[in-house]
Amino acid sequence: MTPPPPTPSSKEEGAFDVCHTGTLWLWAGPDGSASWHFLTIDGAAGEAIAAHEALRRLELGSGRGFGSVKVEARIGGTAWRTSVFPSKAHDGYLLPVKLTVRKAEDLAEGDAVTVELALL
Repeated sequence: MTPPPPTPSSKEEGAFDVCHTGTLWLWAGPDGSASWHFLTIDGAAGEAIAAHEALRRLELGSGRGFGSVKVEARIGGTAWRTSVFPSKAHDGYLLPVKLTVRKAEDLAEGDAVTVELALL
């Protein structure tokens, strides 16, 4: 008897679900002591993430904290794992873009950035 083929991982290497281009923007805390760079994922890409999150909630019976969705993100040649967070104020999801990614890809506030996301 032939053994069954190996079960593939949930995401194949290099398989991305969403591609989006947006403007990198800076959020700063009220006293200026903390700041984060974000990319807003809206439009069709945001709708795809929302559909994924709704399906996961139905499958698992509950969602993740704050409605966040785990992703593998790739900008240029830099990939990392993080989460995107829903934002009613920005009508989409927010992707935090950490300093190591911004340095590796030479990104600054106001730059147009294309990101690929694997929804995990």
